[in-house]
Amino acid sequence: MAPDAAPFLRHLESCNTARLPGGRTPFRLGDAPAGWVDPGLVPELERRGLPRRDGAITLADPARLEPLGEDLAASGVYRSHHELFDVAATADGPAIARVDRGALPLFGLIAHGVHMNGLVRRPDGLHLWIGRRATDKRLDPGKLDHLVAGGIPAGHTPEDALHKEAAEEASIPLPIVRQAVPVARIRYAMDRPEGLRRDVLHCYDLELPADFVPAPADGEVESFALIPVGEAFHIVRDTDDFKFNVNLVLIDLFLRLGLIDPDSPAGRALRAGLAGTATTAFA
Repeated sequence: MAPDAAPFLRHLESCNTARLPGGRTPFRLGDAPAGWVDPGLVPELERRGLPRRDGAITLADPARLEPLGEDLAASGVYRSHHELFDVAATADGPAIARVDRGALPLFGLIAHGVHMNGLVRRPDGLHLWIGRRATDKRLDPGKLDHLVAGGIPAGHTPEDALHKEAAEEASIPLPIVRQAVPVARIRYAMDRPEGLRRDVLHCYDLELPADFVPAPADGEVESFALIPVGEAFHIVRDTDDFKFNVNLVLIDLFLRLGLIDPDSPAGRALRAGLAGTATTAFA
């Protein structure tokens, strides 16, 4: 394996810390295996009438997941985001329920999000717009981020969410963001303080005009900067300055640009890790 692969592989390893079941109890929505719950949550669910069936905590009516999440938030079990997400049993399956996004890791449910590389071609090479997260963000405050990134709310497609986030986070006009091209889907399963994250990232590239300057609009981004892609490469390789999952999306970009040889043993290991083929979290 190429000697420079380890700094990139560490980002994959840090985003794939979950080992399933890892002491967790399976969680079912109706007849569908949907997630895993931490042992500490099991008594809260049993007190609310959720039975164990064949070793799994089961919510017979998936429509009850939304009010169950509201009840758990009201009881202080987790902090609500006041934003509903669709819930599916598999990464590609149809929505069977919805719940506040803050409850997704509590139940180990799959979450979907969008990330967009904002690219600018200049005479001195390819550049990348990056943002710096606001210091009051709940997750990774002050870290470097993509030009556009966010979760996919209930009832939205990835494209819907991308258009919404592009306007809210970076003031990108709809005719411009509609030119974004889907380039990858990245999956990882990660233990976090808020619970088990099983995330699917829908990734896009957008080539922007050289004179376009994004502007923060919703307070979630402190500022934007345009940097050479080579500088982003070194930041990912040498530091942890980017939000944890942004590193994965940028590694995918580096592979596609040939900054990391995709056909080398290191490149193949990175590509397999980004696809999540080595994890059972999405089986």
